Amino acid sequence: MGMAASQARFLGLTARKNNVEFEGQQINQQRTTLSNQSANYYNNLLGMSVPVPPSVDDYTKTVYTFQDGALTNQITAMMAQPNGEYTVSYLRQWTDDFSVVSATTSIVNSNAAKTVFKVGATTLRQMGVNIPTTAEGTYDKEAGGADDYLESLSADQLKQLVKEEKEYIELLKNKYGADSEYMVRYIKNTTTGEYEPYFYKKTDLTGANYDNNGNSLSNINCYKVGSETKSEEVKALTGCKIEKDSSGRYINLTIPAYNADGTVDKGGHSITYALTTETATDQAAYEDAMNQYEYNKYEYDQAIQEINAKIAIVQQQDKDLELRLKQLDTEQKAISTEIDAVSQVIQKNTESSFKTFG
Repeated sequence: MGMAASQARFLGLTARKNNVEFEGQQINQQRTTLSNQSANYYNNLLGMSVPVPPSVDDYTKTVYTFQDGALTNQITAMMAQPNGEYTVSYLRQWTDDFSVVSATTSIVNSNAAKTVFKVGATTLRQMGVNIPTTAEGTYDKEAGGADDYLESLSADQLKQLVKEEKEYIELLKNKYGADSEYMVRYIKNTTTGEYEPYFYKKTDLTGANYDNNGNSLSNINCYKVGSETKSEEVKALTGCKIEKDSSGRYINLTIPAYNADGTVDKGGHSITYALTTETATDQAAYEDAMNQYEYNKYEYDQAIQEINAKIAIVQQQDKDLELRLKQLDTEQKAISTEIDAVSQVIQKNTESSFKTFG
């Protein structure tokens, strides 16, 4: 190899070595960036809050109740006063056996003018309208049409029915709306043999859609007389006394007599009630909390999977860069070896040249 060729080869190898070193520096910089990204992902993992399932104990509370005749009372608040007495509030509940409640809905048939309505073979009658009667006071079917129930009533029973239906109307309007009149049909109970009223809101009947045969396209709401649990809250009774047992559980509640203005009647007779202790779980609230937990857990698992997927990509990229760095290291060693060899050739050529001209 001549002097010029050796020097050219040396310069080429030196340039290639510099390029390899520069590429290695670039790779190291990339690996540092990937390392920072990976550290950020791990920090995100460490900063995530793991969802915790709700405990049923958090939605369970001790409930104190006491009986006052047919009334069941549940204490809602007991606030201790400095004088050792308590201010008590409670929810009073009772069963009203003469109440209007929802009944099974039904298909109704109507004439084209929506003035006559039938359920099966029974024609609905508007309440609050005078019932036609004969001179004897019984039902006049010639004027009002056939009605098995009305025909079975005596004159006195018919008068009583009119009074009952006025009460039904008031109950219906108070509960289901005063913006409508109400219609009724009486159905014979096959078990008791008694006729039972079923009520319909007239606006529901006139506002419904009917097919070509006059049948309603959907069931129409119906109401009947039944039992219903009602409640009212008695708030802030002052001057009450509460007795506890050795475990701290409340066992007796004493409520004083009160004057007309709500103050405690010091000379009145107080009443002591035995308290019953129960535990009650707000199942709906617990299920809502559990549903929220399941949703949070799903989001948490999804976030973990996404971060792990990103970390896996970063790790693979780092492995690829590490492999490339090893290749560059091998290449650099080979270049260095060849540079050393070319340097020796150049040195020998230089020494030979000096000897020739010496």
